[in-house]
Amino acid sequence: MFAPGPRLSLPRTDPGRIDPVVPPSSRRPGTRRLLRAAAGAVAALALLLWWLLPGGGPAPSGSVVFATGARGGVYERYGELLKEQLGRDLPEVDVTLASSEGSVENIERLVSGEASFTIAAADAVAAYLEEDRPGADRLRACARLYDDYIQLVVPADSPVRSAEDLEGLRVGLGQQRSGVNLIAGRLLRAAGLDPRRDVVPVLEGIGRMPDLLARGELDAFFWSGGLPTGAIEELAEAADIRLVPLGDLVPKLHAQEPETRSYRAALMPADAYPGVQRGKAIETIAVANLLVTVEGTDDALTEGITRSVINSRDRIGRAVHAAQKVDLRTAIYTHPLDLHRGAERYYRSVKS
Repeated sequence: MFAPGPRLSLPRTDPGRIDPVVPPSSRRPGTRRLLRAAAGAVAALALLLWWLLPGGGPAPSGSVVFATGARGGVYERYGELLKEQLGRDLPEVDVTLASSEGSVENIERLVSGEASFTIAAADAVAAYLEEDRPGADRLRACARLYDDYIQLVVPADSPVRSAEDLEGLRVGLGQQRSGVNLIAGRLLRAAGLDPRRDVVPVLEGIGRMPDLLARGELDAFFWSGGLPTGAIEELAEAADIRLVPLGDLVPKLHAQEPETRSYRAALMPADAYPGVQRGKAIETIAVANLLVTVEGTDDALTEGITRSVINSRDRIGRAVHAAQKVDLRTAIYTHPLDLHRGAERYYRSVKS
């Protein structure tokens, strides 16, 4: 008889489980590298989808009304180009542009539900808040965009050398519900003039004021807009004009606080209107523009639109010079408004 050999000890297994048989030859380091690479690719794809689909959920969809501004102004052109960009970035969102008289009307349209997003100057927003007008507590910002520069335009041979010289003249003050109308009135008061009694007020927008000036039906007009404004460029090609400095009004303008704390002294660069300025910078006043919505706007939609605004700076800036000033580092400084939750989510995502 043979002595029994040693008993084989087999691993205990779950009888309901079938373990795969992996031949030793298949356990090569190259396979592990491939598996790690595949896992990395999946993670990268997930990150990309998170980036493209705000909040990690479905892409925003639906209809959006974007209130822009007066015909021929920077708000209008910026809105047109932003709509094109949103068509690429948020293809399920249908964007309709609505022209307006400017910042004041834009804010009114937001709070009434006629618009979903808009651009408004910070001074117009501040005035709306100070007056505690309907819906003021619901206003929220998405981004600080670019600055508007206050421009006082006169014929080249005009005797007007400062705002004080406008007394008794026909002066374009912008449309009644525009941001330029708001600032023009404040500037005239800072110059010691009553905008209703000491000048002949002409309440027209940038679409009409240059033509009136060229025809001699207007002595001067104020404009608040990004640089350069196309309508003023066109006027400079058709007529000899000059820009009047306004920097001397800054101290008196600030004395009207709290309503005027949004304004700052600024230099209009010499190349804003080269044929007009002839190499000279102009002392003037600037105010920030904000991209504005209301508290109840969908977070994912707001995040997506904020992302498009920041990412499209260079593309839009090639056609609208002012848009080149949009900057991620300063976009969060949206005084006097708090950021919308969706915009906050975007800024956190790019910071992390």
